[in-house]
Amino acid sequence: MAEVTEGKYAGEFIASEANGSRSRKSVTIKALEVLVAAQVIAMLFRGTASAAAAAGNTGDGTVGEITVGVGGKVGAYVLTILEPGTNVGDFIVEDPDGINVGAGAVASAFSGGGLGFTLADGAADFVAGDQIIITVAAGTDEVVAFDQDGTDGSEVAAGISYDNYDATDGAIPGVIIVRDAEVNGNDLAWPADIEAAEQTAAEAQLEALGIIVLT
Repeated sequence: MAEVTEGKYAGEFIASEANGSRSRKSVTIKALEVLVAAQVIAMLFRGTASAAAAAGNTGDGTVGEITVGVGGKVGAYVLTILEPGTNVGDFIVEDPDGINVGAGAVASAFSGGGLGFTLADGAADFVAGDQIIITVAAGTDEVVAFDQDGTDGSEVAAGISYDNYDATDGAIPGVIIVRDAEVNGNDLAWPADIEAAEQTAAEAQLEALGIIVLT
């Protein structure tokens, strides 16, 4: 007789979870992702952002395309020119909570606080105190397979796929375990090339969320 390998069923990896739906979260599975039940996943924040000069600015430089990645916050970021110059200028960026998330320079790529952009020089040079307001609108958390070698947020374990999901034809809704649960470690699906130390680190990330991996 032909040998048949039985797949994983929805939720079978769960040893215990919180009452009601506290342990679960409805999410969007990113287009092209194919997940199996019990797969360790990551969540990538996908928001949109726009920039506008503050009233009273002297300089008329503009911000180009803005990317919102992991760590991005909804709200207004404030870019402030500190050291101006002819066709140049240094600045800092504060996030919506007023936290300094990095320093940058005109005409050079900036990355910090979940944002990526380049502030271009304009016809009129900036002066100290000129500001650009970058507003990040509410977006979605898209689920992808955990990848310990990722650099876009996929390297941060954020939960476990509750069921099997095939988003080959486009993003689809799904459910993940995100908090307050115990799961059977032998059932979890990890990247094929993950090393023992990397898996231990990822399990610690899950434990920080209240997801305990039982061995």
